Amino acid sequence: MEASLLARFDALIASQGYTNRSEAIRDLVRDRLVEARWEDTGVEVPAVVALVFDHDMRLLGDQMTNMQHGHADLVIASMHVHLDDHNCLEITVMRGASQRVRDLAQRMLSLRGVKHGRLVMTGSAD
Repeated sequence: MEASLLARFDALIASQGYTNRSEAIRDLVRDRLVEARWEDTGVEVPAVVALVFDHDMRLLGDQMTNMQHGHADLVIASMHVHLDDHNCLEITVMRGASQRVRDLAQRMLSLRGVKHGRLVMTGSAD
């Protein structure tokens, strides 16, 4: 590995609190293994969908609730937080086949009135 790349890597991992390269490399490998696991569309994976939406958007809350109830085999839990007078945060924890989880997350994120959101794919590197 060229010295300049290694120096930049060392600076990055030091800023993140790693005490040595081995720990950082271990986490990079685990991260990639989790990503690879998600590429297998049938493997069961855990995930979180977090989205901010317009509280004033008519029927949006009902649409999200109905979507979650319609996929009770995927949705483990959800939490609704009032951020201010007009914005809410919805967090949905899911577990199921990676492609089904992605599909449901995309449907939730594309609802009219959702201002921002993200699917966080996670799991074990085992």
